[in-house]
Amino acid sequence: MRLEVKGRGRALKTVWSASDAQVLAYCDVDLSTDLNAVLPLVAPLISGHSDLAIGTRLGRGSRVVRGVKRELISRCYNLILRGTLAAGFSDAQCGFKAIRADVAHRLLPLVEDLGWFFDTELLVLAERAGLRIHEVPVDWVDDPDSRVDLVATAVADLKGVWRVGRALAVGALPICELGSQLGHRRLQTPVAGPPAAMTNQLARFAVIGFVSTVAYLVLYLALRGSMAAPWANLLALLICGVVNTTANRRITFGVRGRDRAARHQSQGLVVFALGLGLTSGALGLLDMVAPGAGPMVEVTVLILANAVATGLRFVLFRYWVFRATTRPTAPTRAPSTQTAA
Repeated sequence: MRLEVKGRGRALKTVWSASDAQVLAYCDVDLSTDLNAVLPLVAPLISGHSDLAIGTRLGRGSRVVRGVKRELISRCYNLILRGTLAAGFSDAQCGFKAIRADVAHRLLPLVEDLGWFFDTELLVLAERAGLRIHEVPVDWVDDPDSRVDLVATAVADLKGVWRVGRALAVGALPICELGSQLGHRRLQTPVAGPPAAMTNQLARFAVIGFVSTVAYLVLYLALRGSMAAPWANLLALLICGVVNTTANRRITFGVRGRDRAARHQSQGLVVFALGLGLTSGALGLLDMVAPGAGPMVEVTVLILANAVATGLRFVLFRYWVFRATTRPTAPTRAPSTQTAA
């Protein structure tokens, strides 16, 4: 079947909806995934053990050959999914997936994205409905002639994460109904949205992040007139990073007092260093692709890089820097009773 309009999601949604097969699957056209994994992929679906199956390049037993840049992007993206949408699957974007037809016919009408985010949205909805997702470690070799626009894809994916997260938070998706319809294979109660604590944290983090980004851009432009772009970026990020960590510590995650404040700031500097690497790398890439680009082009590139860095920052803040630590309490024993016959 040939479609004149591009879009991986559009192609899969169109063909899967029209198919009369009991199990639907796809793989990337460049055959990056070793096809010896086809049978392990579809077997649990045919047997009825699982509802969806995905190839994973990030699981134990996977053998992957690809560049550092794509490896870093893939891991960061899946970390963002875990931190923002509480995703439990390990690899959202591996182009090697299968689904039972009856499950697909229930899920596909709810999936809005018709591009690269299609896979992620499908998996998030399935997982929230309590469906079982089987993962298969794959052998995967990167295609050096890939035509995927990484920047455009990353921006579209982040927009998709925001859209799906907001829909889950306000209960706009019929997750519970979906789980009930497919409940004969459901092992857990569907979750209508992210935990309330995470939703509130995301809201506060977003406000602080917006203010920090504006302050960062204003400071960057002010410093850019007297120093080179990398140094202006470093100084602006450092100042805003310290303030951002302090604000998130108190407002987003409710940590007060001086206890571990120095440790939190040092960990925040590590998070800052990752953000610096992303933004500096973006500036370096811009200098290679378009030497002599003006300040406004630099700002546009930095906004995109900061969007990725912001998602990564929330994940690291929540699950590393300000993670809740609880000490186990000794179990209380009920008083023993002896009965004499």
